[in-house]
Amino acid sequence: MTGLLEIREKIKFLYSRYEIFILPVIKFLLAFLVLNTLNGQMGYMTRLDNIAIVLIVALMCSFLPTGCIILFATLFSLLHMYALSMEVALVGLCVYLVMFLLFFRFAPRDSLVVVLTPLLFAMKIPYVVPLVVGLTCSPVSIVSVGCGICVHFLFQTVIDNAPAVKTLEDSEIVAKIRLIIDGIVGNKSMMVMIAAFAIAILVVYLIRRMSVGYAWTIAMVSGAMTNIVVLLVGDLLYDINVSVGGVLLGSVLGLAVAKVVELFRFCVDYNRTEKVQFEDDEYYYYVKAIPKMTVAVSTKTVKKINSQSQHARTGTATGAGTRQAGQHRPVNVTTEHTPGGRKTSGGSRSSGRRRSVTVGNTARPGSREEQDQEDLF
Repeated sequence: MTGLLEIREKIKFLYSRYEIFILPVIKFLLAFLVLNTLNGQMGYMTRLDNIAIVLIVALMCSFLPTGCIILFATLFSLLHMYALSMEVALVGLCVYLVMFLLFFRFAPRDSLVVVLTPLLFAMKIPYVVPLVVGLTCSPVSIVSVGCGICVHFLFQTVIDNAPAVKTLEDSEIVAKIRLIIDGIVGNKSMMVMIAAFAIAILVVYLIRRMSVGYAWTIAMVSGAMTNIVVLLVGDLLYDINVSVGGVLLGSVLGLAVAKVVELFRFCVDYNRTEKVQFEDDEYYYYVKAIPKMTVAVSTKTVKKINSQSQHARTGTATGAGTRQAGQHRPVNVTTEHTPGGRKTSGGSRSSGRRRSVTVGNTARPGSREEQDQEDLF
């Protein structure tokens, strides 16, 4: 565990030090992955399905707010729908407007959740979403997760009905619109998925807020089990063809990702839990304090190097021989072993260990007073 904590501290230190460079790179990679996945799924407009255009837009997103990734992804998807059929693009625009109003009304800061949810669905690992969102966000984020699920199933409906839309004539506008709307509204898989994720997020959020030991671990396990049960019940009721193996493997992967999130957000030592009781004029207070697990990364630094030279005084010493001119004093090198790489000032005391090493020629035969007495005689 100490090794993991040291790795965590190093990662946090590097991120805090180079955040101005790391954050644009992360946004660039996220935008590139989202747009490239979108082109790979739909790709009806060949002009957009170009790696140069994706790189340019991703580079722009790296210097813009995270919400711009949603904007460009929406624009790309609408253009692909328009290349397929104008009626499909019209239905997609109406769905986006409804989700836009819901999103900015309830959870305007969860733009990253809206982007990652359909992306993780495309990568076949969507069961990470309810666990991580329940651990790090509030129940209002259910709206953002629901919007992301709707976006995924909108793309899936367009892709599944694309051959039928292409066979219809241009005059059959109502038939094209009804085909897409029925595919979205009558999609029972989407409804079951939204219900399962919403219930799992609530379970994870409520349990991880409780003042019990190992609350986050219990919350993520309970959320994963709740998600599995709701999906299986929905499969039995509506026959949505849920892959049991995929749900189980995805839930295990979600637990692994949730444990990594716990390491960075809520890593505490329950073995050192303390309970404090005190009172004032109006209340009694019962406080449960759980210390965080931290470790200081030890580093060795050279603190001070002192070197002084003293020329030997001329003269003949009786019975002691002659001293060589230009003899140097020993060099004292002081090193400090301080935890966490923290430096202390030259005159302050340090909590680390100090070690002195003497480097130089053979020590002088006596003290300075003894040599002066010898020179006198």
